[in-house]
Amino acid sequence: MKLSRRGKSILKVEVQNISKHGIWLYASGTEYFLSFKDYPWFKQASISSIQNVKCLFGVHLHWPDIDVDLELESLSEPKGYPLVYS
Repeated sequence: MKLSRRGKSILKVEVQNISKHGIWLYASGTEYFLSFKDYPWFKQASISSIQNVKCLFGVHLHWPDIDVDLELESLSEPKGYPLVYS
């Protein structure tokens, strides 16, 4: 029996740690920290809801259980993406 060749890794986003201060997220080769102060939607969410994150189109993070969507660019350049409408 011959096994077929392995495909490319499809893992693009991973929640690495959840602390009392926020979430450590690894996405597309970069590690991000999302503090609960800046991202309050995650503070009351369950661990399984936070871990259920998908990377869409390589640039869009989606948490379907808590209805949160973030662009990766907003994590690397937060000043360009204010969280409060003024």
